[in-house]
Amino acid sequence: MPTPVGQPTPVGQPTPVGQPADDVCTFCAIATGRLPARVVYEDDSAIAFLDIRPLRRGHTLVVPRVHVVDLAAEGAGEAVAAVGPALQRTTRLLLERLPADGVSLLQANRAAAGQEVFHLHFHLVPRWTGDRRLNDWTSDTEAGGALDDLHDQLTEPRV
Repeated sequence: MPTPVGQPTPVGQPTPVGQPADDVCTFCAIATGRLPARVVYEDDSAIAFLDIRPLRRGHTLVVPRVHVVDLAAEGAGEAVAAVGPALQRTTRLLLERLPADGVSLLQANRAAAGQEVFHLHFHLVPRWTGDRRLNDWTSDTEAGGALDDLHDQLTEPRV
């Protein structure tokens, strides 16, 4: 069972664009394998893993492997393009395996918008017809308590 991670990244000097920031950035440490996570998809450009404070069952973060702080940062355009395939494949995984009726894509830039980890990332939040609206970033404690079972469901090979 992986140890949950995801504490807010310390505020400090930004890491140079495209450089790993393992010592200060939680998501860089996950992307390079220095910190564990419940990974559901990965490729050369991105990694997708279950959020430890899910808004819904299956809430997944998709993160570029290169360190880019947010959409306004140098290199963000390239990072967004590089994670496109991971966003699509992870969305399909959530729709098929949960199964979900839809998926919301959320993204925040800077603290005023709710960004807590200062590494560009995208939230894929599974949705079901009639579920509660996403009005805030309140975690679903029931979903958070079942992360290991959900990880198994999403990563077990299909027969």
